[in-house]
Amino acid sequence: MSSRYNSILTEIYNEALPLKQTGTVANYIPELAKIDPDKFGIHLRTLDGDDFFIGDSDEKFSIQSISKVFALALAVSLIGEKVFKRVGVEPSGSSFNSLVQLEYEKGIPRNPLINAGAMVVCDILIDKLKHPKKEILNFVRKLSGNQSVSFNEHVAASEKEFGFRNAALANLVKSFGNIHHTVDEVLDIYFHICSLEMSCRDLATAFLLFANHGKLPNTHEEILTKSQTKRLSAVMQTCGFYDEAGEFSFTVGLPGKSGVGGGIVALHPHKYAVATWSPRLNAKGNSVMGMKALELLTTKLGSSIF
Repeated sequence: MSSRYNSILTEIYNEALPLKQTGTVANYIPELAKIDPDKFGIHLRTLDGDDFFIGDSDEKFSIQSISKVFALALAVSLIGEKVFKRVGVEPSGSSFNSLVQLEYEKGIPRNPLINAGAMVVCDILIDKLKHPKKEILNFVRKLSGNQSVSFNEHVAASEKEFGFRNAALANLVKSFGNIHHTVDEVLDIYFHICSLEMSCRDLATAFLLFANHGKLPNTHEEILTKSQTKRLSAVMQTCGFYDEAGEFSFTVGLPGKSGVGGGIVALHPHKYAVATWSPRLNAKGNSVMGMKALELLTTKLGSSIF
């Protein structure tokens, strides 16, 4: 299988290259607009600890909304299913930063992977952690096995300076009583988790938690129960790709999460986690080359969760 993974990643990399000029970098966050749009990397890590990679897989980038999965996992590890009394589990079917949907649903975000939902999760973490930013960072470092993972303060500041819609979302949720701390506190945590910088290797390693029933593969420490892991994987499957989650399930067939920094990470339960990075995005905010690479991966392996 080792040689097969290596040859498949090489094939995928070469077959995705014609899409290199397709899509646009997320320029509404000025710091993200500075990234070289031609970067492309893939890293696959198996539950046995074998690594397969190609391209810019060890270069750190802003993971953006992928961080929402880590925040959700930490919140669920702390208070369990109570999280879902304040945020739903349904696909949004509309923009990840929709004010209209939030107004209609009276401040209960449709799921924890859209912006408003992640803000509610941040509010929960502020309530449960003495030093939220530090403890969230330590949690992600633990999952990734990399103590150098950190926030990018320039990206966090850029998001704060231009985060008018996110501020509107947080204030709207607050007006319905579903944010308990100050809007500034919640947005500070939210912007910082989105600014987390990780490589494809880091992400693939961190997501093995979900492929391994909630246990860290190297230490066997239980972070989440099997039931919690199942539920979080289901949320990723149905809600992890903005309003393109159905397309990802249709073409790739794995639970996962994307971010507007160009990263995508997905997992195959009991087998592996895989991360891709290419900054050019399609109209839905997902990496063009990343989506294609993961479609090719499950096609060539003949293996998805379905």
